[in-house]
Amino acid sequence: MDKNSETWHQYYQKVLTKKHSQETENAHQFNRSGCTVAIDCGCGTGSDIAYLAQQGYQVHGFDNNEDAIGLCRDRFTDQPSINISLSTFETFRYPQAGVVLAHNSLFFAEPEAFPDTWQSISNSLKTGGVFSGDFMGEKDSWAHGFRIATTPLMKLQVEALFKDFDIIQFQERDETGPTALGRIKHWHTFSVLAVKKSASN
Repeated sequence: MDKNSETWHQYYQKVLTKKHSQETENAHQFNRSGCTVAIDCGCGTGSDIAYLAQQGYQVHGFDNNEDAIGLCRDRFTDQPSINISLSTFETFRYPQAGVVLAHNSLFFAEPEAFPDTWQSISNSLKTGGVFSGDFMGEKDSWAHGFRIATTPLMKLQVEALFKDFDIIQFQERDETGPTALGRIKHWHTFSVLAVKKSASN
């Protein structure tokens, strides 16, 4: 196992018992699309998937890490409303959805393909559907020279992504703190909860 794979393996073991996020509950509560399909981009060990399935969603979860996908397939093997796939942001085929989650995952989207990736995500959401996710800022420790490619954005760039949305919540984090594995780094992130507007708005 190479160092990168080993790190991800340790991370998934650490978060395996993690509860779903409050942001996921918020996304469900703000969904006015009438669509009960959800997408979890970079689904990890599936804590948010489990919650959304309990709320009656057909959930499509994808991750590009085989450990994560193996854990999710074992976890949800008897649940036909949950589809798990080994995929990247760039290769996943996004269905029409009422909720799209991208918590701590868009950091690692392919930089050159990011505009197309975001267009795919935005296009997949029905009017009244909700996006909940995080973007990496320029001052983050992982923004430059990290072991894998990252996509850091400026605040204005993040705001510009949501021209077709009503932003419900926009939070900037700019502080030093631990990772899930307890390593200290500088976090610079933008967390967004937003509702897709109709074309006439």
